[in-house]
Amino acid sequence: MGEKANIIVIDDDPDILDTVKFILSEAGYQVFTATNGDEAVALLADRVFDLAIIDMILPGTDGLTLTRKLKEENDTGVIILSGLQETTDRIVGLEVGADDYVTKPFDNRELLARVRSVLRRVENKSKPAPTTTNKYSFDGWTLNASNMNLTSPQGEQVELTSGEFNLLQALVEHANMVLSRDQLLDHTHQNYTPAFDRSVDVQIGRLRKKIEVDPKKPQLIKTIRNTGYMFTTSVVRK
Repeated sequence: MGEKANIIVIDDDPDILDTVKFILSEAGYQVFTATNGDEAVALLADRVFDLAIIDMILPGTDGLTLTRKLKEENDTGVIILSGLQETTDRIVGLEVGADDYVTKPFDNRELLARVRSVLRRVENKSKPAPTTTNKYSFDGWTLNASNMNLTSPQGEQVELTSGEFNLLQALVEHANMVLSRDQLLDHTHQNYTPAFDRSVDVQIGRLRKKIEVDPKKPQLIKTIRNTGYMFTTSVVRK
């Protein structure tokens, strides 16, 4: 980012706060900290942050509630940093809109790489639309890559998170081609592959709820068993 990114770290463990603040401050970021959810809410009321690193379980307002709040109000980048390592916990975190999920204990360099990856996505989303447009049309839908808008056949705007948009664009650009999870991660995370590749499955599920007539019997995004996914309709690029 042109300016120092503002990052808020929310965790009730002072050692974690000190460690993460040191890592990010050394990398040149402006870092704010909060030890509980309510303290974080007060900080969020006074400042807009580019990225939030949030523990799942917090005193006061919990991490999932904070994630929903940040995504709904400013679409802030969110990384959940949690000691909960079960697959279901990761899926829940991603389902509420988190961009990434890192488990404790963590490697300092990996955390910094994930922070940079999410910030790149936040920055790309906030860039002004270029003068030329790239639009993809399929089955009455229109995906506009210039302003990250998805329009339904009925002319309604459908909200997409940055992760959902990147995934849908990757699918429509490779229509009728089978893409593995690793390939989708490469396309959507700019060659940075998170350890938890099930995030693709979670976001596929969210996309299906938004664009499929019957998400339980998808016709646009097909699962290719033991391989990955395929976008199975004709796409016209304008």
